[in-house]
Amino acid sequence: MILKVLFDKVVSLIGLIVLSPILVIVSLLIKVKMPGPILFCQKRVGQYGKLFTVYKFRSMTVKHEASMASKDSEATSIASTEQSRITPLGEKLRRYKLDELPELWNVLKGDMSVVGTRPPTVDEYTQYDLHHFKRMQVKPGITGMWQVSGRSNILDFEEVVKLDMKYIENWSLRLDIKILVRTIM
Repeated sequence: MILKVLFDKVVSLIGLIVLSPILVIVSLLIKVKMPGPILFCQKRVGQYGKLFTVYKFRSMTVKHEASMASKDSEATSIASTEQSRITPLGEKLRRYKLDELPELWNVLKGDMSVVGTRPPTVDEYTQYDLHHFKRMQVKPGITGMWQVSGRSNILDFEEVVKLDMKYIENWSLRLDIKILVRTIM
C-alpha cells in the first residue's frame, strides 16, 4: 500500500507539472467560450464511504451542471439528457478525457488514486446492495478496469462491480501500470 500511495503521489505530481500547459489552455478556453466556473465540483463517495469533492473541467451548461451537482444522478440514466446540455467545447473535452485532468489534484490530495474503482455519487452509494460496498475498500481512481474494458459498452452495474472486484483481488503495482498505459493509449 505504501508503494501505491507513493506511485499515486509521483504520477499525479508529474502529471500536473507536465500537463500544466494543457490545464492552463483548457481553463482559458472554458472561461472564454463557456460563461461560468471553470471547474465542475461534485460530492462523491471515496474509500470506506468517506465523502470528498471531485474536480473536473466543466463540460455542460452552468444550469445543467448545477442540477447535476445537487442531484447526484446516476450517470447512465441521464446520458441522453446530459448529451443535449454538453457544450461543443465540453464535447471535445469529454471525447479526449481532458475534462478529467483536474482529478489529478484529487489524487495528490489523497482523495483518489490514479487507478481504482469509479467514485460513486452520493445518490448511487445510497442505492448500493450489501455486496456493492466491497468496491469501497480501495480509493476510487481516475481510471480502472471498467474504463479500459469497454466502459461505454458495459452498462450493467453488476458487470462494473465484477471488474472492480477483479481489480481489488488481483491488485499489484504492475496491474496499475498496465491499466494506466492502456488508459493513455
